[in-house]
Parts: sequence; C-alpha cells; structure tokens
Amino acid sequence: MSIFGSILSKIFPGAKAAEAPAPAAAAPADAPAPAVAAPPPAIPLGDVAAVLDAMPGSKNLNWRTSIVDLMKLLGLDSSLEARKQLAAELSYGEDTSDSAKMNIWLHRQVMTKLAANGGTVPAELRD
Repeated sequence: MSIFGSILSKIFPGAKAAEAPAPAAAAPADAPAPAVAAPPPAIPLGDVAAVLDAMPGSKNLNWRTSIVDLMKLLGLDSSLEARKQLAAELSYGEDTSDSAKMNIWLHRQVMTKLAANGGTVPAELRD
C-alpha cells in the first residue's frame, strides 16, 4: 500500500485512495483511440479535522501544520526516508534535502489529496 493510501486508511478505515488510470495501449494509426473512462467521483468520507482531533494524542501533536506530527498521530513511520518516499509518491519536483520546504509541501499535498478522495478538509489546510 502506498504511504498516502496508509494515511487515508488510518483516517477513514476501509477507504481506498483514487488511483491514476492506467495508460491506454497505443491504437494502430488507422484505428480510433479507445475511450478512457473517467475515474469515479470521490465518495464523501467525512470531516478530516474532526476525525484527527478525536484521535488519542492529537492534543499533543501539531498535525494541522506538521506532516511529521500527522504521521505520528496516525501511527505511521515519520522518518525522513518515509517522507522522501511520500514526496516521490506525490511527485515532489524539488530537492528533498531541503526537508523543511518538502515537509510544508507534503502537508499541503496530503490535505489536498484527502479532500480529492472525499474527505472534508478546511481550505486553510489545503491551499
């Protein structure tokens, strides 16, 4: 399971992250291109902030701004290596040696992806 998939399933057990559609096989030049189905719409999951605030230990962790604290709250590996893997998974295009910049980007991307997968996330956490 992907790291983001693990984050999603820890917040909403049973939920699965939307996957990017598989690339279509190339059609012969004289054949029409096959139709690519659009991904299904996200199923509303619930209020992400309310779920996280209700978790044991949430009062001691700053999950609203820290990807490290968010991962700790969810019982996931928050090591630099794990965050670099998450950055690769989410297509971070910058230098991962600047961990502060990467962490800020990761937190925003995770919150944005939670919203894209059906979670209700306050705008200030994803924009």
